[in-house]
Amino acid sequence: MANSKYEYVRAFEQPDVLLPNTWIVVRIDGRGFHGFTTKYKFKKPNDARALELMNAAAEGVMRELPDLVVAYGVSDEFSFVFHKDCTLFERRASKLTTTIVSTFSSYYVYLWPKYFPDTPLTPPLPSFDGRAVVYPSVRNLRDYMSWRQVDCHINNLYNTTFWALVQLGGMDAQAAEKELTGTLSADKNEILFSRFKINYNNEPEMFKKGSVIFRDSPLSHPLDDAGFPQPLSKTATEKDRKRRVKARIVVAHIDIIKDEFWAARPWILSGKAP
Repeated sequence: MANSKYEYVRAFEQPDVLLPNTWIVVRIDGRGFHGFTTKYKFKKPNDARALELMNAAAEGVMRELPDLVVAYGVSDEFSFVFHKDCTLFERRASKLTTTIVSTFSSYYVYLWPKYFPDTPLTPPLPSFDGRAVVYPSVRNLRDYMSWRQVDCHINNLYNTTFWALVQLGGMDAQAAEKELTGTLSADKNEILFSRFKINYNNEPEMFKKGSVIFRDSPLSHPLDDAGFPQPLSKTATEKDRKRRVKARIVVAHIDIIKDEFWAARPWILSGKAP
């Protein structure tokens, strides 16, 4: 671009480069989704169509951004994880966040008719906001993911019990909320089973555990003693990257707090680019 007397305005742009050698998590949330779910009459406490739509939109993001290694979603939120070596957009927080938000929103609107074929979208259209946070260690990252899954369980157990009291027990919202004030998980399970014959353990795994999305792409080269991929030549690295980009994307509803999930898929936390 040619220089001009107006180019000085670029000096007002502030750097927002994220700390290097850290895991980048971009978490998005639906904007005004309480009103949105009411407008489109989402089923309570969970609408499988809406959750599957969220998962499909997240799959689209994973396909378009091979730098992402894993994502986790529940309700109207999704967390997308970039590997530690990611250099996409020079690790600028604003570029990474807006790319995730805009790509996810586009897929959400595009795929809406597939999951809600009889309910066309009308303004105000669904939208999402987002933020980028960095985590320096695998333990920090796993603790973040565990936090989100624990939050999923706590909220879903509460909502399942709340809506059982309203829909099956005939309570109004205020009375149901009062009934649950101060209750523990065991109390909620007891209310569900003793009053409504609902065994919470039999609820769909997607509702209880949320959704984790990852590439089913085992490493094609050996690991060193620390568990990290050994260096490859430039040609081999590019070949391996193309293979990983084409890998099948998996949506699962499983425990990501225990070690088993991560131990079975060491490539997710390898810290290396796909």
